[in-house]
Amino acid sequence: MGLEELRERLKTLKGAFRELGEAVDGKALLEEERRLVARMSEPDFWQKEDADRSVARLKAIRNLLEMMGTAERLLSDAEALVSLLQEEPDEQMLEELQGMIKRADAEMGRLRVALFLSGEHDGRNAFLFVHAGAGGVEACDWAQMLLRMYLRFLERRGFEVSVVDMQHAEEAGIKSATIYVKGAFAFGTLRGEAGVHRLVRNSPFDAQHRRHTSFASVEVLPEFDENIKIEIRKEDLKIETYRASGPGGQHVNVTDSAVRITHIPTGIVVTCQNERSQHANRRQALAILKARLYEREQKRRQQEIERLRGAKGDAAWGNQIRSYILQPYTLIKDHRTGFETSNAQAVLNGEIDAFVEAFLRWDYKRRSQTPASENPNHNRADK
Repeated sequence: MGLEELRERLKTLKGAFRELGEAVDGKALLEEERRLVARMSEPDFWQKEDADRSVARLKAIRNLLEMMGTAERLLSDAEALVSLLQEEPDEQMLEELQGMIKRADAEMGRLRVALFLSGEHDGRNAFLFVHAGAGGVEACDWAQMLLRMYLRFLERRGFEVSVVDMQHAEEAGIKSATIYVKGAFAFGTLRGEAGVHRLVRNSPFDAQHRRHTSFASVEVLPEFDENIKIEIRKEDLKIETYRASGPGGQHVNVTDSAVRITHIPTGIVVTCQNERSQHANRRQALAILKARLYEREQKRRQQEIERLRGAKGDAAWGNQIRSYILQPYTLIKDHRTGFETSNAQAVLNGEIDAFVEAFLRWDYKRRSQTPASENPNHNRADK
């Protein structure tokens, strides 16, 4: 790699570092660090319920500040080395510059993860649900298009994906689907996709090819391990088995291996049919139920916060997070972040990386402006 190419790479990294710096309030982090250190010196600190969280937060702040300092030093040293090489070319110094830029790039990657994927459950595996909305066969086809988009995106990112449940529509597409996503920061990567997705296109199912608007909703939940304390009593469960089936009624298994679990107190129903054995499907279905019960508790807390603040929560349906317009022009726009692109085909083929990063950047700024007492994750349900 030549000097000019390395200089351009350095310029790109410096621009990315400036953007990260704009998302992070360094002074606020230093002030929070000071407050936490002072709090930890209090005699009764370790008797307080949130002591462990305070220690973890202090560690996270210090790690973040250290990474920012390391990245800044590497970029500054690389810039000085570029100036020297422009005056006096040297092969050994050029190799040193290449290694320095490589280390800076790696440090920037760590910084992005620490900064934007720093939510309480971001590092966990995830369940992603796609549901067809209003619009009949057109909505079912749109739900299948969304599912295909996510499967391609996750495959490119190197996640391990398995289909937990699939409800095919009679004519075309799917009514709903559940996939299990395994890999580092699966939930953090996908959580910004939760919400209503709106499609506008000339329908291939309309004989006159008129323009139709369709909706599909996406849910994303983290997978919880045994350390998360969510009580599920056996007497509250109605467990049914049935024969797993695919499109056209063709049986995937010849035994009743699929499992449907109803949580009687809440009415939550989960199904799983991707595994060969009934035992494996039951274990997977219980994991999904656990995630749904945790989500329900988080929503209850958020609603209580909104009630105390006197604010009205947005209706989940009809307030799309993203629009996919294919006719009369092509535009895909995220209504939260404002990020948009006209390359609709690439997005529908799974290239949603820019939307994911734009959401994480937007969400970090939003969370950093929310007082801890108003954050639904402030009081954890696993305590």
